[in-house]
Amino acid sequence: MYHSPTSVERSEDDSQKAARKRIARACDSCYKRKIKCDGALPQCNWCSHHNIPCLFERAITRKRKAKHDARGSRATPGLAERIERIEKFLTDNLLKEPTPTATPSSEDREEPHPINHLLDLPRAPPSIGQTSGSSSVPLHFAGRELGSFSLFTGIPLLLPEGKQWVQSRTGQNISVSKLVSSNKPPWERQRAMSSNALVTNPQAANALDLPDRGIVESYFSLYCRSFMSRIFPVLDRVLFKETIDVAYQQSRTKFSYGKASLKACILAFTAFASLVPPPEFEHEYRNLPTIDGEGYFTKAQCLVPQVLQETCSMEGLQVVSMLAMFELVTGNLQSANYYGALAARMIFLLGGHTNPDTTRDPESPQDETFFRSQQHLRRIFWLCYTIEKDVSLRTGQPQQFSEENCDLTLPPGYVDILFTCPGDCRQLPPDDLPEDPVFPVDIRLSIIKSRAYSALYSFRGLKKTDAEILKEIRELDDELEEWRLSIPLAWRPTLSFSTEIPDPNASMHSVILRLNYHLCMTMIHQASGRCKSWSTEQGGIMDGVSSSLALSVEASRSTLLYLQASEHVLIDGIFWTLIFYPMSALLAIFCNILQNPSDPQATKDLGLLKTAMSMMERIFLRQPSSVNEIVHIKMVADFVAELYRLASCAIEKAWGERSG
Repeated sequence: MYHSPTSVERSEDDSQKAARKRIARACDSCYKRKIKCDGALPQCNWCSHHNIPCLFERAITRKRKAKHDARGSRATPGLAERIERIEKFLTDNLLKEPTPTATPSSEDREEPHPINHLLDLPRAPPSIGQTSGSSSVPLHFAGRELGSFSLFTGIPLLLPEGKQWVQSRTGQNISVSKLVSSNKPPWERQRAMSSNALVTNPQAANALDLPDRGIVESYFSLYCRSFMSRIFPVLDRVLFKETIDVAYQQSRTKFSYGKASLKACILAFTAFASLVPPPEFEHEYRNLPTIDGEGYFTKAQCLVPQVLQETCSMEGLQVVSMLAMFELVTGNLQSANYYGALAARMIFLLGGHTNPDTTRDPESPQDETFFRSQQHLRRIFWLCYTIEKDVSLRTGQPQQFSEENCDLTLPPGYVDILFTCPGDCRQLPPDDLPEDPVFPVDIRLSIIKSRAYSALYSFRGLKKTDAEILKEIRELDDELEEWRLSIPLAWRPTLSFSTEIPDPNASMHSVILRLNYHLCMTMIHQASGRCKSWSTEQGGIMDGVSSSLALSVEASRSTLLYLQASEHVLIDGIFWTLIFYPMSALLAIFCNILQNPSDPQATKDLGLLKTAMSMMERIFLRQPSSVNEIVHIKMVADFVAELYRLASCAIEKAWGERSG
């Protein structure tokens, strides 16, 4: 053993420390304890102090040092290549924006097309090239899984089995160029790129100035006196007047000191008021100054980021609600879904999803204003609720207003005033006009829609067994029939509409009511198409499932027949609002023809498709269209014509095989 060096000895070695090189290796004891070894020989300071052997017997694994470039940074040969590959992938695949007029490539011809929408109504669409998986809703017809709709883009995806089935029934190759010419399904409009001109070139200093106050007040007066204010009760006739006063007073000062939601509310209303002229005031509407709805919509849209930064308010809620309605009426479902989600979150923050028991003192003006605000908030909730159920069916997106989180108590006296004829409102003073809203769709029917979606098409609903699916269908059908019987006879939808004679009692409100009834019937019974019982006829289950799917097809026939009989009451400019109903009906009938091409009913259904083509063309011509819309409408016409051609080929092939 060696003694520990004394302080004298260590001081003598101080002069040598400067020249001592860095210790390349610690002894085993210091390495194990993770302490610095001084490397003294024959024994380090630690080992000498603790009187233990100073050994170097452990195995050494040398690590190769990373090379450094001239600047001292480590060179990683694979990193640059990986970054380059990622950037190239983003450029080639993610940053390319498809256009409606793009010619499909050979890869695109293998992509899905909209004929699958009929299979399961709520579509859940995929990005191009995406396969059916956990992010898609499988689509079935008569027990056959033909494809899926991805939850992200709205593009139908036809599985190889689905393509093979369509081609085997028709003897024809699918003309994808006629069915898919854009990245959106035919019931969704492609917004013109020119509509974003203000966003890309905000050069004008007064680009976001408010319109003339007189114009806004004229349109608002017309809105309050029309039946449209009861269908879309997004504004209160008293509260919005206060908004106008404050907004135009604020516009005289620097905008940075005011609320963006006030200005955006005026702009959003101006855009919304330009959409659909009130039928009862058509002549008066035409005498008003023309306004650029798309332009004012874009201006309001530019202020949305500032609105979202402010404290949640009634004005902000009205902004996003009117933007959502504007997008829904003009067919831009993706944006309508986004704005609807914002409106839902604001409603939750303001408490509109509950139904507080508000009592008011008639002699207290302050209490009157509070009561009116709470009542208006609840009306916006129901308006957004009905719109969300419609958008949810069209897009396949999950619902936000769930039954578990919302008070669905109907407004007081709602059922009594629902089917009261609005009469000639021009004969009444503005203060005597009824304010009770009727909403776009009967909210009781919207509640049934919500329950049907949750029970049959939600994530849990898609995992239910045959018995559970049929049980849900039976209960929902009973609930829908109970609703139908509660409707007065003059308005009551029939189980099947089989006449093409114009309905003398039809109105725009009754048309929407009946179309939604048939849509619910189709949605509920079409879910039977994914029952596994289609593959077996044991126990007589096949007959019950088959009759359920037959009901959904009959509801689709009734949709087209009633739309044809009530064409004379349709309002110009609501093409994109109505298109979903006939398109989904056409797809359901088309699939049924392919399923039973030799059935005598198939020939009648083919004639119905041809009649529907002519009817939809007439509705198209009544739509005031821009160049961009005309291109999209042409795509819809090609889509319907291709469905008719394939259905004709299926019937001819079936009869040829039968006669042969």
